[in-house]
Amino acid sequence: MKKYRKGDDVIVRAGRDKGKRGTILRVIDTEKVLVDNVNIVKKHTKPNPNKGETGGIIEKESPIRISNLGMYNPNSKKVDRVGIKVLEDGQKVRIFRSDGEMIDAS
Repeated sequence: MKKYRKGDDVIVRAGRDKGKRGTILRVIDTEKVLVDNVNIVKKHTKPNPNKGETGGIIEKESPIRISNLGMYNPNSKKVDRVGIKVLEDGQKVRIFRSDGEMIDAS
């Protein structure tokens, strides 16, 4: 079971964008995700008249490692770690490590 999913609210714990909060847009692989308005890079593009694209400098999100993120806990309004708990019926759920509350019952 993955600890982070699309749509989760996360806070950056380390790196250039430390302290920023955003929503996961896409999970790239097991170690990287795209987060809204975090890790913004400038990309220089050439014009392509066949596709009707103009050239210039565009800003876009770049993937960030999951190890630099923490889940936003709405109860404590702080960053929190994520754990996995197995219920009595064998179902796995994600929990916040600080208070043990379930994130979702999937």
